[in-house]
Amino acid sequence: MASLVLSSHSNCNYHLRSLLSVTRSINPTKIYAKRVTVAASSAIVGRKLRAAVIGGGPAGSSAAAALASGGVETFLIERDINNAKPCGGAIPLCMLDEFDIPMEIVDRRVSQMKVVSPSNLVVDFGKTLKPHEFIAMCRREVLDAFLRSRAERSGASVISALVTHFDVPENSDQPYTVHYAAAGRRAHLDVDVLIGADGVNSKVAKAIGAGDYSCAIAFQERIRLPEEKMKYYENMAEMYVGRDVSPDFYAWVFPKCDHVAVGTGTVCSKRDIKSFQRAIRHRARDKIEGGKVVKVEAHPIPEHPRPVRVRHRAALVGDAAGYVTKCSGEGIYFAAKSGKMCGEGIARASEGGTKMVEERDLRREYLKEWDSKYKSTFVFLDLLQRVFYGSDAAREALVELCGDEYVQKMTFDSYLYKKLAAGNPWEDAKLVANTVGSLMRCSVMGRDVLKV
Repeated sequence: MASLVLSSHSNCNYHLRSLLSVTRSINPTKIYAKRVTVAASSAIVGRKLRAAVIGGGPAGSSAAAALASGGVETFLIERDINNAKPCGGAIPLCMLDEFDIPMEIVDRRVSQMKVVSPSNLVVDFGKTLKPHEFIAMCRREVLDAFLRSRAERSGASVISALVTHFDVPENSDQPYTVHYAAAGRRAHLDVDVLIGADGVNSKVAKAIGAGDYSCAIAFQERIRLPEEKMKYYENMAEMYVGRDVSPDFYAWVFPKCDHVAVGTGTVCSKRDIKSFQRAIRHRARDKIEGGKVVKVEAHPIPEHPRPVRVRHRAALVGDAAGYVTKCSGEGIYFAAKSGKMCGEGIARASEGGTKMVEERDLRREYLKEWDSKYKSTFVFLDLLQRVFYGSDAAREALVELCGDEYVQKMTFDSYLYKKLAAGNPWEDAKLVANTVGSLMRCSVMGRDVLKV
């Protein structure tokens, strides 16, 4: 539940300009058009293994950094280096350490959260957080620029270009050919390995026949609040549940540098997304009144992994692979982690870029490792969504349970550190009983949703 949750920095705009200036310094006209011959033998003579990563978000940048650091000749291709993806922007504490994220790019340190039920029952969620614990809130344009710059410093060649199509090899003697347009010119790049980190509408996934998946849509408005209103959200995030704001997901108010992100999402009723957005603005109206909308954003979110995530010498990571959790909608950490695991796996299998890799290498070093580590997490959160997001009575029960300090401790311990929290058998038994009791009580008694 904490993954639904999402100290201000007065010089946040300075950090944004600095990071973006580093990214803009990349020469977008640098075209890699030289055709090469991919060796069919296990050993590569006279060059390094060559990889192209399509997409420069957390997944692609982390994959490129791991590949380049591991000795693979790496090309990171991003369509729009100034893109600001619609996103809640919450990242767990462990990601700051694991990916060496500097505090300068963290807009807010959320240590308080309110969960609001359909009947406007409010629960404070975060009472068990220790003084040093918080959820980091970032703007994606800042985080993504930082990770891309790191990939370039690691040795990856960053190309600002639109990928148009791919030539997929018919046998092991042929390369993947990436066709793209940059600075008004068309070019191509031949590589041994292809990584798709290009989001829900992945061209890599289509090229390798990875299959389709169901998608939610997220709609978000960035609203700049008056200073006195913004003080309330200094380290506070809010989550709202109810059929009025989403029939199968939740709505949020998350603090950023100088504004709040107010949004919602749905799978089953995409055409009604604007009415759900009006509803969350209505539910939060007293706290966001007087704010100015500075940006409106919408973006698809995968609902489950693709049928195929590895084929031949191509792999999918992040949203392209479908690594967004149900119930919480968390995707940033899993995107970066999948990219890192995939890049490191390829570097290992190629022995520092000196040997060719095959599909079995990608499956062994990346896919098997990923599934063993995270598959159960995705299955469990899928189950939670089915149980608690099916009706307003179930949502009321969910909010009731969020008031339990044991629930909060277990949730935050698991979310912040991405490790299974060690539970207490007696408390676990009580939690099961309380869950059943809350579901039965809310189903039988119900709660009249306030007509406000």
